[in-house]
Formats: sequence, C-alpha cells, structure tokens
Amino acid sequence: MKRSLVIGCAAVALAAGCGSASAQSKFDVLLGGDAFFQGAYVDQDRDQGQRTTEFSNRLRLTITPTAKADNGLEYGARLRLRAVGNGNNRTTDNDRAFMFVNGSFGSIQAGVTNGLSDDSGIIGPNPDGIEGSPDGFVTTFYTFPGLAGAGALPYVMGSLRTLESGDASTKLVYQTPTFAGFKLGAAYTPVMGSSNTNVNRQKNTTNYRDVGEVQATYTGAFGAVAIEASAAYQFGKADFSNTEDLSSVHAGLNVGFGGFKIGGSYAFSGDSGYAKGATGIDDAQVWIVGVNYTTGPLILALNYTDAKGIDSNYFGVNARTHLWQAGVTYTVAPGLTTGLEYSYFDNKVGTLNNDANVFLWDTRFAF
Repeated sequence: MKRSLVIGCAAVALAAGCGSASAQSKFDVLLGGDAFFQGAYVDQDRDQGQRTTEFSNRLRLTITPTAKADNGLEYGARLRLRAVGNGNNRTTDNDRAFMFVNGSFGSIQAGVTNGLSDDSGIIGPNPDGIEGSPDGFVTTFYTFPGLAGAGALPYVMGSLRTLESGDASTKLVYQTPTFAGFKLGAAYTPVMGSSNTNVNRQKNTTNYRDVGEVQATYTGAFGAVAIEASAAYQFGKADFSNTEDLSSVHAGLNVGFGGFKIGGSYAFSGDSGYAKGATGIDDAQVWIVGVNYTTGPLILALNYTDAKGIDSNYFGVNARTHLWQAGVTYTVAPGLTTGLEYSYFDNKVGTLNNDANVFLWDTRFAF
C-alpha cells in the first residue's frame, strides 16, 4: 500500500503538470563537478602496521542535459561520474544516473540517486567541505587493527541521517513544490544495491527490499534569524527472515543569526538489520551538535558526534564513538577552498579501545 501510494502520487503529479508539452528545440548540456585533495597525520593508540601520514583524493564530474517546454515543464537527466580506486585498482563509476522533470506539480527523479534525507536532511551547520564538519572524510583515515572481523566504527557513522538513505540504488523520488517554506517528499526503492540495468527480482539476496522514505523540510527567516529543519522516516523489509526490518527516523535543526549558525540532529534506527534475538548490542543512534562562524573568507567550526550501535561490518559487537572536531576553512577564490581540521576519536569496539588524534588538510575545487 505504501509503495503503491508513492508511485501513484508521482504518476498523477506528472500527468497533471505536463499537459501538452511542446518542447523547444534547444537542449542545454551543463557540466559541473568537484574535486578534493586531503592529507592527514594520524596518532592513534593501536597503530600496528599503520602509517602516520597519508593522502586521499576524489574527482566527480556531473553532466546534466536539460530542456524546457513552452508550457514551462523542465526535463532532463543527470549523470555523476566518480574517479575512485583502492591501491592500483582505479576505476570510474557513477553514483547518480537519473531522469527528472520539474514543474508546478513539484519534481520527480527516476533512476540511481541517494535518498531524501541524505540529499537534504539537516545534520548541523557544517556541510561537506567545511573543516570541522560531521559530513567530512576524517573517518577515511581512521583504522582499528586487530578487530578480527568487526568494523572500526559504529555502522551509523556512515549514515548520519536515516540509516540507509546514503544507498545510491535505483529509486523513484517525488517532492512537492515549496509552500510557505515547507516541502514534502517520498521515495521508493525496490531493492537496495540495484543500479542502472542491474535488476534483481529475487528475494533473500540483499539487506533490504521495498524501502520507502518520507521527509518534510522547512526553510524560513524571522527577521535576522534563519531556520532550517527536516524530519524523515525510512522503512523497509529485511530480505532475510532472521534479521530485523528497517525502521529509522531522523530530525535536524539549524538556526542562523549574523555570522553564526548553530544546530544539530538526532537519528534513531534501533535494531534495524540486527539478527533477531541478538542481545547485548545497543540500539543504533547518533547525536550531532555543532556551530560555525563566518567572517569574510573564513569559516570557523566546532562539532561533536556521539554514535553507538552495531559495528560497521555488522559483525555483532557493540561500537561507541565520541568524536570532537574543530576546523577552519578559507575561501581562496570562487570555487576554491582550503582548510585545516583537528579530530579526536574516543572510540571503543567490543572490549577494545582505540583513541586517535587526526590532523587533516583539505583543499577543494567546485565548478
């Protein structure tokens, strides 16, 4: 019923909004993207066989062909390519590949894309690319030798909003127009892990199927005070009879005044994906609180994240992380930033501790 409602609403909205759409002959092809280069120095308790310094980089290219019909309907597609790799295994893949239509009815996306809360859920005032951010890449440099199968961090550290919203599978997404600052959205994913023409109708082959997500967002201003807020719920059926179904909620709020912005979020996913009857494992949840201050080309940021639940490999042991972060970002020129970040991990997986200090240098280019 829920998934049929999502699909039905999207179809009705599209039919109502399109009318007779005589297209203009011109298509615009927009190119954009971003790249970063990072260098880190890591000092951690458990460092057997580990280097103290390392580099990381990524480049993404976004291609968006788009057109507008004479009745105002905008339509097109988007492809985002990523240069990725591990060691000498360098490849190019995509994490966005969808068609879209935008009109008075709202917007519809159909194809490979992330979930609603991953796209627009509020987790604090520090977006990806600002040093001192919970959405940064500091966890890339954190390792935990000797865990014997368990993951180094709580699973929720990779999903700061609803638990599986970061899954870039083939889905259908509908969002309403904005009314008085409010926007509603709904998404449906038949099978987690599906992408492009990778169709899998078989059960018991992935973590979840029939995944739905609904979200409400608000943006507004009251005099000099700006507010951003979001609330989302994600649900899905576990593919295996011995694991718990997916049920995850997320809410976030930011308040801005002058150069300051303060806010945070809370996500709770309980025992989603845990083995049924499992004991001794904390409910999956993550708290975030942060503040930043913008003055000229500088952004100063502080952030605290408290995450707990099953380890990131779902090995079946408890993981708990307290992460403190502080950083500064400097805008060198339009689209070019550089920054420094300090992160302190107070981390425990099972009975093992591995505290760490990470000093990170990050330079980004966006176009």
